[in-house]
Amino acid sequence: MDLQFFTISMLNGLSYGLLLFMLSSGLTLIFSMMGVLNFAHASFYMLGAYIAYTTMQVVGYWPALVVAPLLVGLAGALFEKYCLRRVHKFGHVPELLITFGLSYVILELVQLIWGRSAVDYRVPEALQGPLFTIVGSTAGALDFVWGLAPQEMCRSAEEGVRIVCTQFPKYRGFMMLVALLMLASIWLMLTRTRVGLVIQAALTHPEMVEALGHNVPRVFMLVFGGGAALAGLAGVIGGNAFVTEPGMAFTVGAIIFVVVVVGGMGSLAGAFLASILIGVIQTFAVAIDYSFINFFAKFGWAITPETFGYPMLKLTVSQVAPILPYLFLVLILIFRPKGLLGTREG
Repeated sequence: MDLQFFTISMLNGLSYGLLLFMLSSGLTLIFSMMGVLNFAHASFYMLGAYIAYTTMQVVGYWPALVVAPLLVGLAGALFEKYCLRRVHKFGHVPELLITFGLSYVILELVQLIWGRSAVDYRVPEALQGPLFTIVGSTAGALDFVWGLAPQEMCRSAEEGVRIVCTQFPKYRGFMMLVALLMLASIWLMLTRTRVGLVIQAALTHPEMVEALGHNVPRVFMLVFGGGAALAGLAGVIGGNAFVTEPGMAFTVGAIIFVVVVVGGMGSLAGAFLASILIGVIQTFAVAIDYSFINFFAKFGWAITPETFGYPMLKLTVSQVAPILPYLFLVLILIFRPKGLLGTREG
């Protein structure tokens, strides 16, 4: 059973981590190319989910998977051209303030158009059901069955042997596939295409790039729009996997910045590594219903109600799981301010 628990928890952690990467990659791309820390990034994620929900009602999920990121990317590009570009010359504080204001504008628009309660944005029928089933037993055997395992496989044929069947959803597998394809696409674009080379050159030598005939402001507009589109794509994928409601941007906003800082400001590889680490650690922590009293008992330390900090020691690992990413963030800032793979301090 331990192996089955480890396997399914690892898969769930990887799928959650890859969703975090989809969310953080656009923010990392914008910061690395433009030096702008976009506070409205999570709002673009929310906007992608809501647009996908509306588009899905009309033309279905698969067109929504393309339409929603394009519309969110267009909105991001227009915001950069007509708003952000005008305050860029005044420094980082006005940039932060205008993106912070944009996040509240998007929130109010979402509530005006779609209401204050959650919408019924569901996983498409083609992606419902299990991708595979993990069949584990107390005897130590572990089998994988594609799709739904037959009922007879989930019944114990021997006395004293318990069999547990755990399903891994198709949609989580699809989420992982999209995230990996997105990672490969970004890497290939930045390192193997002319557009990518121009973008990277515009970051460090904008005057030289402009002298060569390239429109640097347009490059930055496309970068910001592309980052917003990536957030919109994450919204399409994550909106129906979790809940699509006006508070979803606030829910994921903080964790996105944790991922970006832990991975290293502006480092795409760092964001990927941090996303996977945080996703796996938090998933395992949520699944472990084990108190600190039991942990200390393993080492022979008896904890009694008179022990200092006894109420805190009664907490289980799953109860403190939500604070683990922020604890990780604090430790990174203390011991490695540049992040795991970053080149500049956050």
